[in-house]
Amino acid sequence: MTDSVATAENAERRLIVEQGVGARVAAIAEPVLADLGYRLVRVRVSGSDGCTVQIMAERPDGSMRVEDCEVTSRALSPVLDAADPIDRAYHLEVSSPGIDRPLVRRSDFERYAGNIVKIEMAVAAADGRKRFRGMLIGAVGDAARIQRDDLEAGEPNEVLLPIEEMAEAKLVLTDALIAEALRRSKQGEREAQGELAANDNRHNPAGRSRPHNKFQRAPGNQAGGAQHEGE
Repeated sequence: MTDSVATAENAERRLIVEQGVGARVAAIAEPVLADLGYRLVRVRVSGSDGCTVQIMAERPDGSMRVEDCEVTSRALSPVLDAADPIDRAYHLEVSSPGIDRPLVRRSDFERYAGNIVKIEMAVAAADGRKRFRGMLIGAVGDAARIQRDDLEAGEPNEVLLPIEEMAEAKLVLTDALIAEALRRSKQGEREAQGELAANDNRHNPAGRSRPHNKFQRAPGNQAGGAQHEGE
């Protein structure tokens, strides 16, 4: 078994997936991203600007910088061109999940416990309801535990919703979520600066100063900055 196949097989699978053309794009994009060390979050095909294919990706720790979007866009473009899953010209947009991100894997529902979520079910719950909102408590098996804030008289305070029966689950933008995203962004910047300094010391042992151009992106900005128009 090759390293790339092993990487793809060992990656945690998504429980909330696309249908139709989005699923075809996802099947092509996911192994390419896995080979590069990224995880697919979501594919969305829309009619904006003629046709836009948005591929949302992340590192296993949930981060995704502008440079990562550029790397993945360059790798995905020729593969998608060769496979030709879209029957018309399109723009390829690779982006980060953003602050109010989609939740698609079981680990997402564990990692972001304590935040407010909105969930739309593809399969209605026992009471016929399809939309839920509330505090994410965590995951129990392959179900998400939600403490609801959209209760009506006689409804239970907490529900368990099968993740694979969801059409969409995403975080709700709150002050607490923004504060946490800023904290993670600053931590990521410190780690990146540490790596840059280590690399510079290896390549510049004499300690001579070198100018560095640093580009910062506000957390949650979903513009990947890398676009491609299909043939």
